[in-house]
Amino acid sequence: MADFKAVINDPKTGQSYQVDVTGPQTSALVGKKIGEVVDGIYFKLPGYKLEITGGSDKDGFMMRRDLPGQQRTSLLLAGGKGFHPERKGTRKRKTVRGNTVSPSTVQLNLKVSAPGPTPLSEIFPKKESK
Repeated sequence: MADFKAVINDPKTGQSYQVDVTGPQTSALVGKKIGEVVDGIYFKLPGYKLEITGGSDKDGFMMRRDLPGQQRTSLLLAGGKGFHPERKGTRKRKTVRGNTVSPSTVQLNLKVSAPGPTPLSEIFPKKESK
C-alpha cells in the first residue's frame, strides 16, 4: 500500500500545509487524475473539497496534466512544466509521469477548492522553530 505526503495549498492565505496520508485513504486516491476534486476526509479535513494539482513519484519525476495514464515516459518538451528553455525554440527530452495517481506516487499537491467550517491555520498550528 502506498503512503503519500499531501501538500495542501490555501489560495486565500497563500499558506501550504503538509499532511501524511496512510492506510485505506491512499487506496481511495489511487486512480484519481489531476484536476479532479476529492473530499477532504481523506486528509483529515472534513468539510473541505480539494483539487489535485500535481505530484511526483518515488524517484522525483513530476506528473503532467497533458499525459494520460500512470506510466512514466520520456517526452520531447519545448516548454511548460518540467522544462523551461533559456532560448526560444530549444527542445529537450525529459522523463515525466502521467496525470493519474498511482501506488508509486509519493507526493500529491492539492489546493482548497471549497473551504470547510474551520480555517486551516487552526487545524495545523504553526510549529515553533528551535
